Amino acid sequence: MHNMAIALHQKGITVTGSDDEIFEPSQSRLAVLGLLPTEIGWFPEKIHNQLDAVILGMHARIDNPELARAKELNLRIYSYPEYIYEQTRSKVRIVIGGSHGKTSTTAMILHVFSAMNIETDYMVGAQLEGFDCMVRFSESAKFAVIEGDEYLSSPIDRRPKFHLYHPDVAILTGIAWDHINVFPTFENYVEQFSIFIDQISPEGHLIYCENDEILRKLCSEHSTNIEKLSYITHPYEIQNGITWLITADGKIPLQIFGEHNLQNLNAALLACKFAGIEENAFYSAIQSFKGASKRLELVWKNEVCAVYKDFAHSPSKLKATTGALARQFENRKLVACIELHTFSSLNADFLSEYSESMSEADEAIVYFNPHTIEHKKLPPVHKEQVEEAFGGNNIHVFTSSEQLKEYLLHQRWTNSNLLMMSSGTFDGMDINDLTLKLKM
Repeated sequence: MHNMAIALHQKGITVTGSDDEIFEPSQSRLAVLGLLPTEIGWFPEKIHNQLDAVILGMHARIDNPELARAKELNLRIYSYPEYIYEQTRSKVRIVIGGSHGKTSTTAMILHVFSAMNIETDYMVGAQLEGFDCMVRFSESAKFAVIEGDEYLSSPIDRRPKFHLYHPDVAILTGIAWDHINVFPTFENYVEQFSIFIDQISPEGHLIYCENDEILRKLCSEHSTNIEKLSYITHPYEIQNGITWLITADGKIPLQIFGEHNLQNLNAALLACKFAGIEENAFYSAIQSFKGASKRLELVWKNEVCAVYKDFAHSPSKLKATTGALARQFENRKLVACIELHTFSSLNADFLSEYSESMSEADEAIVYFNPHTIEHKKLPPVHKEQVEEAFGGNNIHVFTSSEQLKEYLLHQRWTNSNLLMMSSGTFDGMDINDLTLKLKM
């Protein structure tokens, strides 16, 4: 929401906002631009009939007093994705959906567009190198590149966000059940992607990953008046810890790695072709792509050890991320840590989905905080349940972040890599500080 406020401000639109808590870096970024509220809290008296629109964030409560006042005045109320569409309806919208790889694929397209000096509006779910803001609106850009999340739009609009973008070019990276609190069955979850395909503009284009069996079946059975283009993992090889693309014009070194990233890259290539970018230009630009924040992000390395962090939290993401790092550095021990932090991951009924998801790690560590489970008002989960759900003989479970930190600090890290995966923070653990204290 704060990125959208900045984007609208930069477009010359008067923006005000409110919240009951504002954290860093949002607070400082809003303050610099004069957009920080003078008071924290809700002030329905500040909602008046001269406002052109109210944009409602997902985490506002349905009984929010400012929302009630906006309804009373019959103001136009947009959800976040509705307003993204409102600002981009005249553009060629490239929307990236899927259970995994959305941010990385979006980031790749934006990186290549930037390298080719193609102006674009955008919305992406992570901070990217070379981009000051995660949202951009303009009058002049022909394209809009949008990360299409399947989570809900707002407290008064329970549609998944990506149903509201109506893409001209759509990408689907894969389907793996997530958000059990919203989509209680796998069938219900898959249905959302079918609806997304229905929302593609007439004569539009669908780019989808053929490696994903569920997605391949869904797309083959879906009869709509659109062009369907499938892609697979881009041919590659690994040499001395570096992934090389195999192309018709030779081998190209990358700064990213992992099979999912090589699939994301192929999706980005197809999307960039719709913007008139030639293959050789794409390959030239993608060599400098370092990845999005917390997507197999390198935190630190020396000659014998490397530390990575990743946003992975669902079973499919854990499996892909762990496997990518294990195969990239076959001669090093891999210690992979996951924090169970989301509603789905802390749900006892969903835990079995994590079976063998970190089997490629030499040592797999699972951390969860029982207080987080209480806060989410979920039934208790016990260490034994977690061990059984993940399976294998490489699992260690911790419920104290301090004990986890001490355990990691007492290991020898020569010829070893550490992977920290979470959509949270391991309860405030400073991973940068941790890496400086690892024993070699």
